[in-house]
Amino acid sequence: MDLFARLALRMAYWLRHPPSRQQVYVMAIVVAVGALIVTIEYLGYWPEWMRAQRMPRTPI
Repeated sequence: MDLFARLALRMAYWLRHPPSRQQVYVMAIVVAVGALIVTIEYLGYWPEWMRAQRMPRTPI
């Protein structure tokens, strides 16, 4: 199933069964925190010790 069809089905489900106010608040907070993390990383303020680094592959 392609992305547009999934989104259309999800929107149709939400129209028939809207989420509660508390669920909307939780979703908004999660999206806001994610956007904040992406913005901080994009601007270059993310601490170096929190960046993911590739580990070299060594045979065991």
